Amino acid sequence: MQTVTDADGTRYLLLKRSAESSLVRDPETGEERHLPNEDLEPESESPLSAAASGLAPEVRRAILACRDERALGLLVEFADRGALSVRTLLDSYDLCESDLLGVLTEFRAAGLLTETTVAGERGYEPTEAALSSVERFRERGQ
Repeated sequence: MQTVTDADGTRYLLLKRSAESSLVRDPETGEERHLPNEDLEPESESPLSAAASGLAPEVRRAILACRDERALGLLVEFADRGALSVRTLLDSYDLCESDLLGVLTEFRAAGLLTETTVAGERGYEPTEAALSSVERFRERGQ
């Protein structure tokens, strides 16, 4: 597979090439169609990166920040429960302090959590990107 662009600058994934046309897929929509070979230019971007670009940016960030099911579950908990203190996080979930800190750091770096104060204690709250991502995950899972 290869990444290509057409004359308008639209990016596609090249699936098959014949003598006169190529079968391409739009990573944004998943739609496949044939385009004339002369209208396509090769790109240097990885086809897998181009395929991932079809997902909303906040969804990509959430997926990449969740390294395992516990991290994904924590993201869902934040979406459902809202802001949580560090004490509550340590008391409520089966994460040691260093594992929790690692996940929280990943989430903050991805723009999924912000620091806040909860009942006078240090805590974290989900951002709109986190809430939107969990909502999209749930829509797809039903």
